[in-house]
Amino acid sequence: MSAKLMDVFFDQSEYELRCEWGISGLRALRPLADVIIIVDVLSFSTAVDIAVGKGAFVFPYRWKDDSAKRFAATKGALLAAKREAPGEYSLSPSSLCSIAPGTGIVLPSPNGSTLSVSASGVPTFTASLRNAPEVARRAALRGSRIAVIPAGERWDDDSMRPCLEDLLGAGAVLSALPGTRSPEVEVAVSAFSSARHCLAERLAGCSSGKELIEAGFSGDVALAAEHGVSSAAPFLVVDRFVNDSDYSGSAQ
Repeated sequence: MSAKLMDVFFDQSEYELRCEWGISGLRALRPLADVIIIVDVLSFSTAVDIAVGKGAFVFPYRWKDDSAKRFAATKGALLAAKREAPGEYSLSPSSLCSIAPGTGIVLPSPNGSTLSVSASGVPTFTASLRNAPEVARRAALRGSRIAVIPAGERWDDDSMRPCLEDLLGAGAVLSALPGTRSPEVEVAVSAFSSARHCLAERLAGCSSGKELIEAGFSGDVALAAEHGVSSAAPFLVVDRFVNDSDYSGSAQ
């Protein structure tokens, strides 16, 4: 089957609200999207929400290597430390609760960060459970055709692992958006609706949550499980996430 014919089936073009997983899903939905929303609840999107809400700005980057160090240096930004590094800013959302306004930080990750830099010029937000209603509100100001991309996690062979937390995060955003829903969207919204009153329990009990709790990051899981507590809407401007409500070029 040709790639062009496959697009007919996989771009969900009959609907205004669309949802698909990971980088392949982003590539399938991006061409017809007015807005893209990346969802990586544990931990990229939650970390960005907290940093941007504090007045900092976040540079997404694909790799945590020497090129990331050079990139951070050219931007006059800090490079995220390892999650386990005490007192350092990292992908741990808890570590960013004290970040100072105006601080720039590079947050490499194989999931949310990589997807963010792959959006290729389409207006892009990142959303967590914490800011899902606000991101939905701001995104709707920019267009009606909205693609929500749950990032997923990684298996040991580096293939994408669809994960509960990102399904719930995508559903939280999509439930707050107006527009016609694809079947994929309906499933995400239903998942969120069923878990809405037990999000902390669901995130603590899912595979990703248990992994973080075992590693000593129960506080990060608790932060990520909070719904609708943030008014930040991280919006990608060229190479960095800023708060859309503070961005002079944003829709009003």
